[in-house]
Amino acid sequence: MGVPAGTLSAERFEAERGRLRAVAYRMLGSLGEAEDAVQEAWLRASRADTGEVGNLGGWLTTIVARVCLNVLRARRARPEEPLDHTLLDTRPDPEQEALLADSVGVALLVVLDRLGPAERLAFVLHDMFAVPFDDIAPLIDRTPAAARQLASRARRRVRGTDPAPADLGRQHTAVAAFLAATRGGDFEALVSLLAPDVVLTADKWVVPTPEPVTVAGADRVARGAMAAMGRARFTGPALLDGRVGLAMAPGGRLALVLFFTVTDDGITEIDVVADRERLAGLAVAALPGSLPGSLPGSLPG
Repeated sequence: MGVPAGTLSAERFEAERGRLRAVAYRMLGSLGEAEDAVQEAWLRASRADTGEVGNLGGWLTTIVARVCLNVLRARRARPEEPLDHTLLDTRPDPEQEALLADSVGVALLVVLDRLGPAERLAFVLHDMFAVPFDDIAPLIDRTPAAARQLASRARRRVRGTDPAPADLGRQHTAVAAFLAATRGGDFEALVSLLAPDVVLTADKWVVPTPEPVTVAGADRVARGAMAAMGRARFTGPALLDGRVGLAMAPGGRLALVLFFTVTDDGITEIDVVADRERLAGLAVAALPGSLPGSLPGSLPG
Protein backbone atom coordinates (compact mmCIF):
# COMPACT_ATOMS: atom_id res chain seq x y z
CA MET A 1 0.00 0.00 0.00
CA GLY A 2 1.37 3.43 -0.94
CA VAL A 3 1.88 6.30 1.46
CA PRO A 4 -1.07 8.75 1.25
CA ALA A 5 -0.41 11.70 -1.07
CA GLY A 6 1.13 14.73 0.54
CA THR A 7 4.12 15.44 2.70
CA LEU A 8 5.78 13.06 5.11
CA SER A 9 4.67 13.45 8.72
CA ALA A 10 7.22 13.77 11.51
CA GLU A 11 5.69 10.72 13.20
CA ARG A 12 6.24 8.50 10.16
CA PHE A 13 9.83 9.67 9.86
CA GLU A 14 10.55 9.13 13.56
CA ALA A 15 9.38 5.54 13.20
CA GLU A 16 12.22 5.03 10.68
CA ARG A 17 14.87 7.15 12.40
CA GLY A 18 16.61 4.34 14.32
CA ARG A 19 17.15 2.23 11.21
CA LEU A 20 18.22 5.25 9.15
CA ARG A 21 20.75 6.20 11.81
CA ALA A 22 22.12 2.65 11.70
CA VAL A 23 22.59 2.96 7.93
CA ALA A 24 24.26 6.37 8.28
CA TYR A 25 26.53 5.26 11.13
CA ARG A 26 27.82 2.26 9.20
CA MET A 27 28.37 4.49 6.17
CA LEU A 28 30.15 7.30 8.03
CA GLY A 29 31.57 5.76 11.21
CA SER A 30 30.72 8.85 13.25
CA LEU A 31 27.68 9.35 15.45
CA GLY A 32 27.67 13.12 14.93
CA GLU A 33 27.90 12.82 11.14
CA ALA A 34 25.26 10.08 11.14
CA GLU A 35 22.83 12.28 13.10
CA ASP A 36 23.50 15.16 10.72
CA ALA A 37 22.91 12.92 7.69
CA VAL A 38 19.58 11.68 9.07
CA GLN A 39 18.49 15.25 9.82
CA GLU A 40 19.41 16.31 6.28
CA ALA A 41 17.39 13.36 4.97
CA TRP A 42 14.40 14.54 7.02
CA LEU A 43 14.67 18.04 5.55
CA ARG A 44 14.73 16.62 2.03
CA ALA A 45 11.97 14.10 2.63
CA SER A 46 9.66 16.56 4.38
CA ARG A 47 9.65 18.77 1.28
CA ALA A 48 8.92 15.92 -1.14
CA ASP A 49 5.58 14.56 -2.32
CA THR A 50 5.28 11.01 -0.96
CA GLY A 51 2.07 10.23 -2.81
CA GLU A 52 3.75 7.84 -5.25
CA VAL A 53 6.07 6.22 -2.72
CA GLY A 54 5.29 2.53 -2.32
CA ASN A 55 8.08 1.60 0.07
CA LEU A 56 8.68 4.40 2.55
CA GLY A 57 11.57 2.69 4.33
CA GLY A 58 13.41 1.98 1.07
CA TRP A 59 12.79 5.50 -0.19
CA LEU A 60 14.18 7.06 3.00
CA THR A 61 17.16 4.72 2.94
CA THR A 62 17.94 5.93 -0.57
CA ILE A 63 17.84 9.57 0.59
CA VAL A 64 20.13 8.87 3.55
CA ALA A 65 22.50 6.90 1.31
CA ARG A 66 22.76 9.83 -1.12
CA VAL A 67 23.51 12.24 1.74
CA CYS A 68 26.17 9.89 3.15
CA LEU A 69 27.74 9.42 -0.27
CA ASN A 70 28.17 13.19 -0.58
CA VAL A 71 29.77 13.31 2.88
CA LEU A 72 32.20 10.50 2.01
CA ARG A 73 33.20 12.15 -1.25
CA ALA A 74 33.76 15.48 0.48
CA ARG A 75 35.78 13.75 3.19
CA ARG A 76 38.13 12.16 0.65
CA ALA A 77 38.55 15.46 -1.18
CA ARG A 78 39.89 17.33 1.84
CA PRO A 79 43.26 16.59 3.50
CA GLU A 80 43.12 14.65 6.76
CA GLU A 81 43.76 16.58 9.94
CA PRO A 82 45.96 15.06 12.66
CA LEU A 83 43.95 13.51 15.47
CA ASP A 84 44.05 15.46 18.72
CA HIS A 85 43.80 12.79 21.43
CA THR A 86 42.92 15.43 24.01
CA LEU A 87 39.58 15.92 22.27
CA LEU A 88 38.47 12.32 22.63
CA ASP A 89 36.67 12.94 25.93
CA THR A 90 34.99 16.18 24.79
CA ARG A 91 33.31 15.04 21.56
CA PRO A 92 29.48 14.89 21.67
CA ASP A 93 28.15 11.78 23.46
CA PRO A 94 31.47 9.87 23.56
CA GLU A 95 29.96 6.99 25.54
CA GLN A 96 27.15 6.53 22.98
CA GLU A 97 29.60 6.68 20.07
CA ALA A 98 31.85 4.13 21.77
CA LEU A 99 28.81 1.88 22.34
CA LEU A 100 27.83 2.10 18.69
CA ALA A 101 31.41 1.41 17.58
CA ASP A 102 31.40 -1.73 19.72
CA SER A 103 28.09 -2.87 18.26
CA VAL A 104 29.48 -2.63 14.73
CA GLY A 105 33.09 -3.55 15.48
CA VAL A 106 35.98 -1.10 15.54
CA ALA A 107 37.96 -3.17 13.02
CA LEU A 108 35.04 -3.17 10.59
CA LEU A 109 34.73 0.61 10.85
CA VAL A 110 38.44 0.96 10.12
CA VAL A 111 38.22 -1.25 7.02
CA LEU A 112 35.10 0.58 5.82
CA ASP A 113 36.90 3.91 6.20
CA ARG A 114 39.55 2.65 3.77
CA LEU A 115 37.03 1.79 1.07
CA GLY A 116 36.10 4.17 -1.70
CA PRO A 117 32.68 5.86 -1.32
CA ALA A 118 30.98 3.70 -3.96
CA GLU A 119 32.51 0.49 -2.55
CA ARG A 120 31.44 1.41 0.96
CA LEU A 121 27.88 2.25 -0.04
CA ALA A 122 27.43 -0.94 -2.08
CA PHE A 123 28.81 -3.12 0.72
CA VAL A 124 26.93 -1.47 3.59
CA LEU A 125 23.56 -1.30 1.86
CA HIS A 126 23.69 -4.82 0.42
CA ASP A 127 25.56 -6.87 3.02
CA MET A 128 24.25 -5.14 6.14
CA PHE A 129 20.78 -3.99 5.11
CA ALA A 130 19.87 -6.36 2.25
CA VAL A 131 19.21 -3.58 -0.27
CA PRO A 132 19.08 -5.10 -3.79
CA PHE A 133 21.83 -4.19 -6.23
CA ASP A 134 19.14 -2.95 -8.65
CA ASP A 135 18.36 -0.23 -6.09
CA ILE A 136 21.99 0.47 -5.21
CA ALA A 137 23.23 0.88 -8.78
CA PRO A 138 21.51 4.25 -9.55
CA LEU A 139 22.94 5.77 -6.34
CA ILE A 140 26.53 5.26 -7.52
CA ASP A 141 25.94 5.59 -11.29
CA ARG A 142 26.83 1.96 -11.94
CA THR A 143 25.09 -1.06 -13.40
CA PRO A 144 23.74 -3.65 -10.95
CA ALA A 145 26.54 -6.00 -12.03
CA ALA A 146 29.17 -3.35 -11.31
CA ALA A 147 27.59 -2.61 -7.92
CA ARG A 148 27.76 -6.33 -7.13
CA GLN A 149 31.46 -6.36 -8.00
CA LEU A 150 32.12 -3.37 -5.74
CA ALA A 151 30.41 -5.07 -2.81
CA SER A 152 32.30 -8.30 -3.45
CA ARG A 153 35.64 -6.48 -3.51
CA ALA A 154 34.78 -4.68 -0.29
CA ARG A 155 33.77 -7.97 1.32
CA ARG A 156 37.17 -9.47 0.56
CA ARG A 157 38.92 -6.49 2.13
CA VAL A 158 36.75 -6.72 5.25
CA ARG A 159 37.57 -10.39 5.74
CA GLY A 160 41.25 -9.95 4.95
CA THR A 161 43.61 -12.91 4.72
CA ASP A 162 42.88 -15.74 7.14
CA PRO A 163 45.77 -15.97 9.62
CA ALA A 164 47.35 -19.23 10.71
CA PRO A 165 44.96 -20.66 13.33
CA ALA A 166 47.62 -22.05 15.65
CA ASP A 167 47.96 -19.04 17.97
CA LEU A 168 44.88 -17.03 17.10
CA GLY A 169 42.63 -18.21 19.93
CA ARG A 170 45.17 -17.50 22.65
CA GLN A 171 45.96 -14.09 21.16
CA HIS A 172 42.29 -13.16 21.00
CA THR A 173 41.64 -14.25 24.59
CA ALA A 174 44.59 -12.29 25.96
CA VAL A 175 43.89 -9.14 23.93
CA ALA A 176 40.17 -9.12 24.78
CA ALA A 177 40.99 -9.55 28.49
CA PHE A 178 43.53 -6.72 28.32
CA LEU A 179 40.93 -4.40 26.76
CA ALA A 180 38.23 -5.37 29.27
CA ALA A 181 40.55 -4.77 32.23
CA THR A 182 41.66 -1.41 30.85
CA ARG A 183 38.10 -0.25 30.20
CA GLY A 184 37.03 -1.42 33.63
CA GLY A 185 39.98 0.14 35.44
CA ASP A 186 40.90 -3.25 36.93
CA PHE A 187 44.58 -2.83 37.74
CA GLU A 188 45.04 -6.25 39.36
CA ALA A 189 43.48 -8.02 36.37
CA LEU A 190 45.83 -6.16 34.05
CA VAL A 191 48.90 -7.14 36.07
CA SER A 192 47.81 -10.78 36.03
CA LEU A 193 47.71 -10.74 32.21
CA LEU A 194 51.23 -9.34 31.86
CA ALA A 195 54.50 -11.21 32.14
CA PRO A 196 56.62 -9.79 35.02
CA ASP A 197 59.25 -8.52 32.56
CA VAL A 198 56.78 -7.26 29.93
CA VAL A 199 58.10 -4.45 27.73
CA LEU A 200 55.91 -1.79 26.14
CA THR A 201 57.27 0.37 23.33
CA ALA A 202 55.39 3.40 22.00
CA ASP A 203 56.51 5.33 18.94
CA LYS A 204 57.08 9.06 19.22
CA TRP A 205 53.66 9.87 17.71
CA VAL A 206 51.68 8.20 20.50
CA VAL A 207 52.08 10.89 23.20
CA PRO A 208 53.78 12.59 21.24
CA THR A 209 57.40 12.75 22.44
CA PRO A 210 60.73 13.57 20.75
CA GLU A 211 61.77 9.91 20.92
CA PRO A 212 60.02 6.54 21.27
CA VAL A 213 59.09 5.54 24.83
CA THR A 214 59.93 2.19 26.43
CA VAL A 215 58.35 0.98 29.67
CA ALA A 216 59.30 -2.30 31.38
CA GLY A 217 57.66 -4.29 34.16
CA ALA A 218 54.08 -5.39 34.75
CA ASP A 219 53.22 -2.69 37.31
CA ARG A 220 54.51 0.19 35.20
CA VAL A 221 52.84 -1.07 32.01
CA ALA A 222 49.55 -1.62 33.83
CA ARG A 223 49.66 1.91 35.28
CA GLY A 224 50.22 3.28 31.78
CA ALA A 225 47.21 1.36 30.53
CA MET A 226 45.10 2.81 33.33
CA ALA A 227 46.05 6.28 32.13
CA ALA A 228 44.68 5.41 28.68
CA MET A 229 41.15 4.48 29.79
CA GLY A 230 39.66 7.33 27.72
CA ARG A 231 41.24 5.96 24.57
CA ALA A 232 40.07 2.43 25.36
CA ARG A 233 36.45 3.44 24.80
CA PHE A 234 37.19 3.85 21.09
CA THR A 235 39.36 0.75 20.83
CA GLY A 236 38.47 -2.76 19.75
CA PRO A 237 40.09 -6.08 18.73
CA ALA A 238 41.19 -6.41 15.11
CA LEU A 239 43.38 -8.50 12.87
CA LEU A 240 46.49 -6.40 12.23
CA ASP A 241 48.71 -7.93 9.54
CA GLY A 242 47.19 -11.28 10.49
CA ARG A 243 47.76 -10.92 14.26
CA VAL A 244 45.17 -10.13 16.90
CA GLY A 245 45.72 -6.65 18.30
CA LEU A 246 43.80 -3.55 19.27
CA ALA A 247 42.81 -0.68 16.98
CA MET A 248 41.77 2.75 18.23
CA ALA A 249 39.49 4.44 15.74
CA PRO A 250 37.38 7.37 16.98
CA GLY A 251 34.92 8.22 14.25
CA GLY A 252 36.07 5.14 12.34
CA ARG A 253 39.48 6.69 11.51
CA LEU A 254 42.44 4.54 12.49
CA ALA A 255 44.54 6.56 14.93
CA LEU A 256 46.58 4.03 16.92
CA VAL A 257 47.17 0.29 17.17
CA LEU A 258 48.62 -2.07 19.77
CA PHE A 259 50.50 -5.22 18.76
CA PHE A 260 50.84 -7.97 21.39
CA THR A 261 53.24 -10.85 21.84
CA VAL A 262 51.56 -13.60 23.87
CA THR A 263 53.43 -16.58 25.33
CA ASP A 264 52.87 -19.10 28.10
CA ASP A 265 54.06 -16.41 30.53
CA GLY A 266 51.34 -14.00 29.41
CA ILE A 267 51.73 -10.81 27.41
CA THR A 268 55.46 -10.26 27.03
CA GLU A 269 55.58 -7.36 24.55
CA ILE A 270 53.25 -4.53 23.54
CA ASP A 271 54.09 -2.32 20.58
CA VAL A 272 52.01 0.88 20.34
CA VAL A 273 52.01 2.54 16.92
CA ALA A 274 50.53 5.88 15.90
CA ASP A 275 52.85 6.71 13.00
CA ARG A 276 50.50 7.58 10.15
CA GLU A 277 52.70 6.04 7.46
CA ARG A 278 52.84 2.72 9.30
CA LEU A 279 49.09 2.82 9.92
CA ALA A 280 48.39 3.53 6.25
CA GLY A 281 50.31 0.41 5.22
CA LEU A 282 48.73 -1.84 7.83
CA ALA A 283 46.42 -4.64 6.71
CA VAL A 284 43.37 -4.39 8.98
CA ALA A 285 40.54 -6.93 8.95
CA ALA A 286 37.58 -7.83 11.12
CA LEU A 287 37.96 -10.81 13.42
CA PRO A 288 36.04 -13.98 12.53
CA GLY A 289 32.57 -13.77 14.06
CA SER A 290 32.36 -9.98 13.67
CA LEU A 291 31.59 -10.00 9.95
CA PRO A 292 28.46 -8.36 8.53
CA GLY A 293 26.24 -11.43 8.59
CA SER A 294 26.16 -11.31 12.39
CA LEU A 295 25.52 -7.58 12.72
CA PRO A 296 22.17 -6.24 13.91
CA GLY A 297 20.16 -4.14 11.52
CA SER A 298 19.68 -1.28 13.95
CA LEU A 299 21.53 0.42 16.75
CA PRO A 300 20.47 1.42 20.23
CA GLY A 301 18.26 4.47 20.39
